[in-house]
Amino acid sequence: MSSADDGSKQPSQYYFQYEIIRDRPGLLGDIASLLGMLGFNILQLAGVSVESRGFLIETDRPDSLDVLKTMLASMDDIEVTALRAPSLRDRLALRHGRFIERSDTEARTYRFVRDELGVLVDFLGEIFKRPGRQVIGVRGQPRVGKTESVVAASVYANKRWLFVSSTLLKQTMLKELPPNDFLSDHFVYIIDGAVSALRGDEQHLRCVDDVLRMPAPIVIEHPDIFVRRSRYQWDLFDLIIELRRETQEELPLDAPVEDPGAWTQ
Repeated sequence: MSSADDGSKQPSQYYFQYEIIRDRPGLLGDIASLLGMLGFNILQLAGVSVESRGFLIETDRPDSLDVLKTMLASMDDIEVTALRAPSLRDRLALRHGRFIERSDTEARTYRFVRDELGVLVDFLGEIFKRPGRQVIGVRGQPRVGKTESVVAASVYANKRWLFVSSTLLKQTMLKELPPNDFLSDHFVYIIDGAVSALRGDEQHLRCVDDVLRMPAPIVIEHPDIFVRRSRYQWDLFDLIIELRRETQEELPLDAPVEDPGAWTQ
């Protein structure tokens, strides 16, 4: 008999986060005891900032959520900052102990520094696992780790990768799609936006068009140059990654584009 037939409910997961207002001995134990008393199973727990704690919790009694909210609101030592269905960003914050930074002006843009390549690889790898087409732009100065992160994330997602255009080892510009063995969502397709937009001939650009129609993960490095010098617009991208050597590093969004080789990894 299926679970739907026998009346049992599938557990629901929630991300719960609080900020510590007054730290005291036993605070974490009190909160864990409260969750247990209400029938929540704690799947994961981590500090996600100096003063914040995050939990991944699970229950098969959704009505307990309202009771939990009421009881947490009565606690003076903490302030609840999140109680929601967990996002990928929430799960990675628990795994790595920090939140992925997002742009203040563009919700699709996520920011990383080179010291966080492990977090970036996990983040991209989880995106690559999603079914269907995902077009991801990657910004960053030369030799900051853009391509190595994409390749490592492909391995994480158990996918192979194909360079549609690149100057990583030598200049690559595909003129036609490879055999069908290379055309599936088991691949991540990597396009150097500067090389394709500035050096690509008509045959190569037709190949790029064909790749961009595929239901698979697609990464475009140097997306600003690609948009400025091709017929594609920003609505092509599902998200943008910015990778810096340090937090304050300026990215070359308005840099000269006459030599695409200057912007390769």
